[in-house]
Amino acid sequence: MKDTKIALGTWAWGSGAFGGDAVYGVNTNEENLKPVFEAAVKAGLGLWDTATVYAMGDSERILGQFVASVPRESVQISTKFTPQLAEMYGNSVEKMAEASMERMGIDYIDMYWIHNPMDVERWTPGLIPLLQSGKVRQVGVSNHDIREIERANGILSQAGFRVSAVQNHFSLLYRSSERGGVLDYCHRHDIRFWSYMVLEQGALTGNFSPANPLPADSDRGRKYNPVLDKLQALTDEMKAIGEKYGASCSQIGIAWAIAKGTMPIVGATKERHVVEAAAAADIVLTKDEVARLETLADATGIDTRGDWEHTME
Repeated sequence: MKDTKIALGTWAWGSGAFGGDAVYGVNTNEENLKPVFEAAVKAGLGLWDTATVYAMGDSERILGQFVASVPRESVQISTKFTPQLAEMYGNSVEKMAEASMERMGIDYIDMYWIHNPMDVERWTPGLIPLLQSGKVRQVGVSNHDIREIERANGILSQAGFRVSAVQNHFSLLYRSSERGGVLDYCHRHDIRFWSYMVLEQGALTGNFSPANPLPADSDRGRKYNPVLDKLQALTDEMKAIGEKYGASCSQIGIAWAIAKGTMPIVGATKERHVVEAAAAADIVLTKDEVARLETLADATGIDTRGDWEHTME
């Protein structure tokens, strides 16, 4: 997993609660997502990130159908235990993981996460039987700060295991994990940092503006449309830097996340998302370019923290 620079995200896969239609304002299903998966296979990208809560299992189900068409060892599956859904699975981390495996038709999970730090003491121990049985190969924590990461690691270490990765919201517009020391902590302790919402659900792709807004009836439209005008200078600079590399605005956003020592999770609902992500992994931004982008991002004054996460600072 350490050799991989990019993970592909499936938050927008499937429909219903917390699915593509509600969160993103897009309609995704097996038919229009199959070419996306096939493009990933062709591009050599095999690390997929999903979660039980994404479309309430529909994302996992769709991904599982595609995974069944390729050798299991050619893909790596990352999914999550969400504490808020625990009662649906008998308040058992193991039962939620087993339900994920059943939906995806797999007998082990490469990376399993505690989705948020709702109760570190209560839920982290539930990862240990999964690691001991081999049903889960590695574990991580998402939306955790340093104190919470250390506590989770302390619980796991009693059984001889550790936190292998942290998955936090991290983008040009939201660098709380860097300012709060989480990113540096991960680098110092050999913990892989997975960055999600790197392109802020499309707001940093350069494809949207006040004249061409995000879908108004989606969660992302309600969140980002009011501030699209403030992003113009930043996305203009991303496009200008992109011209130097023959790259798009989106690819510069992805390359920035890699330059910061993180592994970006790139949402993939179209074939071009996969192709662009694969190419972005080869772009190496200069320190000056990174600094220019961050200065413009800070100047927007926009805080994109989600209502599900707490600040890392």
